[in-house]
Amino acid sequence: MNILYIEDEISLARIVKESLQSRGFNVIHMTDGSQWSEAFKSFSPDICLFDVMLPVKDGFTIAKEVRQQYPDMPIIFITAKIQTKDVLEGFDAGANDYIKKPFSLEELIVRLNNLYKLTQKSNDKTDPENYIAIGSFGFYPDRLELMHPTETKRLSYRENQLLLMLCQNKNEVTARKTILDTLWGDDNFFNSRNLDVYITKLRNYFRHDEKVQILTLKSVGYRLVE
Repeated sequence: MNILYIEDEISLARIVKESLQSRGFNVIHMTDGSQWSEAFKSFSPDICLFDVMLPVKDGFTIAKEVRQQYPDMPIIFITAKIQTKDVLEGFDAGANDYIKKPFSLEELIVRLNNLYKLTQKSNDKTDPENYIAIGSFGFYPDRLELMHPTETKRLSYRENQLLLMLCQNKNEVTARKTILDTLWGDDNFFNSRNLDVYITKLRNYFRHDEKVQILTLKSVGYRLVE
């Protein structure tokens, strides 16, 4: 796995880079994102790992630029900014995942591996006709697209996998813990908050059809109904 890592804290970056390399990852480190496009051409990353508070350009800005040229590129933010508005801004900028500082290297590696596996599974699917009807929407998990007559929404990998899980259990309860263990690898508090953010985003995508709802069963899970 090739990782483009942008982090301006040199001591932290050295530890993370050396630890990842010792586990078999290929890592190129940059202290700011001004030259990210050149790094893409020479290195061809599989995943981007961005700090948020960076000199020259912040991580959100870099992610938006990456998304414009490489819409399928997986992106993980590493940051101390964990307010809900910051998390939402990160996902709006194109993040697939969000990890809070300070973090354990074991957690980072699990998240990298999980996101890479999801990426590979999505890329391996080739049937363009794979289609799931959800009310007035058409969900194409192979293409990571949610289509409505008024709008086509390009989903992130995590959004795509979450919606697919809900569709596979349509009108039935999908346990919250099952979602967290499957998509995040752990049901800790921070991952749980991330799940809440994703559910909010999916509900917003379905705003064009009031019959489509993602119901919350408190402390149990979610049910997709139409």
